[in-house]
Amino acid sequence: MRLQLLTEQLLEVCDECLVRHSDMRNENREPDFYKEVKPYADHWHEVIDEWDELVHQWIRTSRPKYVRPIQISTLNDLMKQFTVQSFYQKTGKKRFVQSIQSASYTLNTVRIALEKEKKEGGDGK
Repeated sequence: MRLQLLTEQLLEVCDECLVRHSDMRNENREPDFYKEVKPYADHWHEVIDEWDELVHQWIRTSRPKYVRPIQISTLNDLMKQFTVQSFYQKTGKKRFVQSIQSASYTLNTVRIALEKEKKEGGDGK
C-alpha cells in the first residue's frame, strides 16, 4: 500500500526537519546548498508530489470523511517550503514549527483514515 508507506515516510520527514532546524541553530552554520539542501529537497519534493497524486486519487475514490483536497494542496506547499527552510538557522522558529505541526496533523488524519478503511475492508491503495 504505497500511499500508507509514503504517509509514514512524510511524517518522519516532519520530525527530521524539526531536529535539523534545531541542530543548524545550535551549530551556527550555513549549509552547502548543492551538497546538502538541493539533493535532500529534490528527493523529498518528488516524493511529496507522488504522495499528493496518490492521495488525491484516494480522495476521489474513497471519499474519506475528514480529508479534503485543499488540505493536501496546502500540505504540499508547506512541506516543500519547510524541507528547505529546515537547513537554515535564520528561519523563524514559530512559523516553521507551526507549518510542521499543520503538515503532521494532515498526514496523521490521512494515516488514520487509511487504517480505518483497511479495517473496514476498503482498498486504501
